[in-house]
Amino acid sequence: MSEAENLVKKETGSRKLLYNREMKSSGSGKTLVILLFLLVIFGLVMLSSAGVVEGQRVFGSASYFFKHQLLFGVLPGLVIFFALSWIKPKIWKKLALPILFVNIGLLLLIFMPQFGVTLNGAQRWLHLGPLTFEPSELLKLSLIIYLAAWFSQRGSRTTDHWSSAVLPFLLVLGFVGFLLALQPDLKTLTIIVLLGASMYFFSGAKISHMLGFLLVFAILFAGLAYFAPYRWDRIKAYFNPSADVQGVAYHTNQALVSIRNGGLFGVGYGQSQQKISNLPEPAGDSIFAVIVEELGLVGGSAVIALFVGMVLTLVHIAKKAGDQFSRLFILGVAVWLSLQAFINIGSISGLIPLTGVPLPFFSYGSSALWPLFAGLGIANAIARNG
Repeated sequence: MSEAENLVKKETGSRKLLYNREMKSSGSGKTLVILLFLLVIFGLVMLSSAGVVEGQRVFGSASYFFKHQLLFGVLPGLVIFFALSWIKPKIWKKLALPILFVNIGLLLLIFMPQFGVTLNGAQRWLHLGPLTFEPSELLKLSLIIYLAAWFSQRGSRTTDHWSSAVLPFLLVLGFVGFLLALQPDLKTLTIIVLLGASMYFFSGAKISHMLGFLLVFAILFAGLAYFAPYRWDRIKAYFNPSADVQGVAYHTNQALVSIRNGGLFGVGYGQSQQKISNLPEPAGDSIFAVIVEELGLVGGSAVIALFVGMVLTLVHIAKKAGDQFSRLFILGVAVWLSLQAFINIGSISGLIPLTGVPLPFFSYGSSALWPLFAGLGIANAIARNG
């Protein structure tokens, strides 16, 4: 075989390999879109049932939560998802620092009386014109973009030069953590810290650095929980849920009653009795308990399977990503989605102390949906671009 024939053969093989990789990336993107639509549809169907009683009682409309979630959460979210699916991923790397600065600015605006909104003793909401939202939800996405850009630029310096590569990362994380603690918003602080730690790990961190990082956070977390009575009461209720069933442990106990009522196949769609008067926030943080009560263990397992499928799809896309920034970004989104789903389901099921983390795509709340749609839209763009 001549040298020219060898070159042609190698070039043909390279093209076939590239084509196969593109087809696999495209297939992963299609799987991501399918799973997203399944989560959205399933979420709307269950929200229309979970929010019937509370919607009628509070807003005079049994379909209030369903309509509001569809019109102001899902439809704009899908527009965001498909719009970002066509933007080249490298643009986000260039904009990482400005996006983070804007988000920090929004967090600071919360503490200004003319913009900040205080609910239930916490100052977490921002009111800008017609919009009222939680900047901390957007912070999760902007921090993932920033950390993916930061660690991808530093490469091996992340582990070789700790003071120059990691210390600035800790300072940024510490500053946003301080702003979240002031609100106070311990649940988002926990997610942000675990997100940062996971992306640090994916970038090639040393185990000793990781252990030190997590140890410091555990000490700070314990201190913040101990000096806030309601948080400490929740932790005590987790270890002894029968001690105060009508007080601090009421929410957890009622959620467990819902789950026990569901059994294997549930009491039937729309037939939950707990959501009528006993279960707090049936359309919000407790929606998983309503799902299990109405659809049983089968329905609850289906929800978990969708989240697992989405995370595995994101991991597969990350493996095929063409650069370090894209890989780190997608892994960050996968951790974000899995953390929120696990914390919500785990707290409602009594596996971990009760928190106020919503279940992605199921719990009511528009401002929490948009950043998730945006993150998955960027992930879809990465899948499309290989």
